[in-house]
Amino acid sequence: MPSLALVIFDCDGVLIDSEPLGNRVVAEELSRIGWPMDGPTCQAMFLGLTYADVQRVTEHRLERTLGEDWVDRVVARVSAVMAREATAIPGAFDAVKAVAAMGLPIRVASNSSHEEMAAKFACTGLDRLIPRQRIHSAHDLIARGRRGKPDPDLFLEAAAAEGVSPLACLVVEDSLAGARAAAAAGMSCLGFTPDRHGPDLESAGALPFSAMAALPDLIRARLDRTA
Repeated sequence: MPSLALVIFDCDGVLIDSEPLGNRVVAEELSRIGWPMDGPTCQAMFLGLTYADVQRVTEHRLERTLGEDWVDRVVARVSAVMAREATAIPGAFDAVKAVAAMGLPIRVASNSSHEEMAAKFACTGLDRLIPRQRIHSAHDLIARGRRGKPDPDLFLEAAAAEGVSPLACLVVEDSLAGARAAAAAGMSCLGFTPDRHGPDLESAGALPFSAMAALPDLIRARLDRTA
């Protein structure tokens, strides 16, 4: 096993407890345009996917187009809510600090837009720990005709930006789409499952863990195995 050279964190549900907020806004929007939905249903259907994916599914369901600016409008609404209400996942600050103290570089790779992540990070204070240039958004890939998770492109871009092999990367994810993306990229994955429902992530090749406080020891164990 190659030495560990980079830890890549997902954002929503791993660093930021933003999924209930985002799903609330998206559910309100889908209900407004003719697909009645609540936040938990929205999360169950779309966890880990991009807003472009949500748009494709919705257009198929409603048999009409939503317009080229639909994703931008949703992003603006979600970002406004995140700027006021986003909170960090319990233990996320300490986990990020512990990884940095091990001398490991950190990047974030998310299906969220930069606009959303800037709002979330500023609201929670995580922008003081992870600079903007180390954050990767699937929206950049989509603009270039590529795809976010569950495709591997986003994680591969993060590894390339760090100049390391995918085999030397460790991903921290909470969604099945993210775990599948990590596997497709050839990266090891730790699956954060605070609800203790980890079988799906485990089936995608992730090692489940239920508390962010456990993450530093899991990473130290990986370092010990490759020393």
